[in-house]
Amino acid sequence: MANLKEVKERITSVVSTQQITKAMKMVSAAKLRRAQDKIVQMRPYSQKLTQILNNVSAASDGAADIVFAEKREVSNVLIIPVTSDKGLCGAFNTNVIKAVNLAVARQFAGKNITILPIGKKAFEAFKKRDFKLVSDYSQLFQDLTFDNVRNAAEFAMNAFIAGEFDQVVLVFNEFKNVATQEVQVEQFLPMAKDDSGEEKTADTDYLLEPSRKYIIEELVPTSLKIQFYKAVLESNASEHGARMTAMDKATDNAGELLKELRLMYNRTRQAAITNEILEIVSGANALGGK
Repeated sequence: MANLKEVKERITSVVSTQQITKAMKMVSAAKLRRAQDKIVQMRPYSQKLTQILNNVSAASDGAADIVFAEKREVSNVLIIPVTSDKGLCGAFNTNVIKAVNLAVARQFAGKNITILPIGKKAFEAFKKRDFKLVSDYSQLFQDLTFDNVRNAAEFAMNAFIAGEFDQVVLVFNEFKNVATQEVQVEQFLPMAKDDSGEEKTADTDYLLEPSRKYIIEELVPTSLKIQFYKAVLESNASEHGARMTAMDKATDNAGELLKELRLMYNRTRQAAITNEILEIVSGANALGGK
């Protein structure tokens, strides 16, 4: 059985850890509220912009003239995993990395893969692999703004137009609620057709100024950048939700461990007192026998 000093040191250590996990939970909760507000405000805008683009494209005989919708034989693939810069958020980062590895092994087997990691954890995970790495945007979360995210989106879009990549894929955690984040493997380029099944308004007679071509050329890049930014915001909110949940569980586990350690401490202390009493009684009996 451990001595009292060892048990007391463990109790002190666990109490200190519990205080840290409580503080991290509170910090994540505050950050989550701000991140959640951003993504909740972004979703309607992104959905409406996509709807407008689909309607205008349908009214102009599809997306045949949209360069970002050009489909080619897939040889070179750019995968963009979005993770966090820090750990202690459960399986948040691991799930994204696993999804990328699974996509490479199944969906893109035999293709030339390039990784553009967003987030320190993704960069650290893939820099040890044989993939070609574009690390310019790995520290994007240190200053998360639309301008910085737009730069990463424009890199992928320009590379697609130049023919460097035939397909661009985003892998990120979609925010559902505090306890639930779902990994999404989403095709970014070429633009996927809208298979939502919603009724299109292709028969609507639009009045477009200055021209239909100009509107599409302006809408498509904007829509893609917003889609990219939305994925990064989803991941940001998911990170804080995952960390909040992980720290909450860690705090509860620390509490359970403290109960066991305090019970052990009391038993050890009681055993020590009992031994001392026995020694005193034995000594008194020995003296009385003389």
